[in-house]
Amino acid sequence: MKAFVDTSVLVASFYGEHEHHKPSMALLLGLNKKTGCTAAHCLAEVYSVLTGMPGKDRASPDEALLFLGDVVERLAVITLAASDYMEVLTGAGSLGLVGGGIYDALLARCAVNAKARAIYTWNLKHFARLGDEVAALVKRP
Repeated sequence: MKAFVDTSVLVASFYGEHEHHKPSMALLLGLNKKTGCTAAHCLAEVYSVLTGMPGKDRASPDEALLFLGDVVERLAVITLAASDYMEVLTGAGSLGLVGGGIYDALLARCAVNAKARAIYTWNLKHFARLGDEVAALVKRP
């Protein structure tokens, strides 16, 4: 089974005090490059979240990069071709998707391209709105 792991799961894995840390970390530790993947864009999102948190929760760039290095060692990283972007944008437009929802659509395309059998996220509604094919894959860790 190929599992796609989104940003919300990776962020929860990083923070030991996060309410979803234990199931997120258990999922992540149970995967390898053959069984799990994430999107290249998720790496940028995780870096942004970890280094942009307020106060004591803010990770240094070095801490974020160390964590992301571990993620890249563990999971296959999926990228999109230019043609994928236009197809996703066109599909998002036909769904009436606006704003930041486009990033969820791009992540979903990465999961579909990787032939993932599950998209693990804590943002179920974000992915469920992307159509039946994607909604059928969405799960919590």
